[in-house]
Amino acid sequence: MNKTELTADIAKQFDLTKKMSGEILDAFLDGITKALKKGENVPFIGFGTFSVKKRAARKGRNPQSGEVVKVPAKKVPHFKAGAKLKEAVSGKKKK
Repeated sequence: MNKTELTADIAKQFDLTKKMSGEILDAFLDGITKALKKGENVPFIGFGTFSVKKRAARKGRNPQSGEVVKVPAKKVPHFKAGAKLKEAVSGKKKK
């Protein structure tokens, strides 16, 4: 499912126009992005948690030349699935 399909699904479920549901989805994603930029976690109980992880600087290798290059440290977005989402996807309930 891509963003267009999700927007159409939301519009159908809530009897909205595709434009309105697209704006709502964009606002939702913007809110998550802004929180992550601030370094905040964004938890959704049962679904999962969006967070920011720090990757340490490391040495990498250019696959074409074999040359060793420095890869700088950086922050990356991370998502950890919640228990209900894991159960829904796997089809199994936790004991």
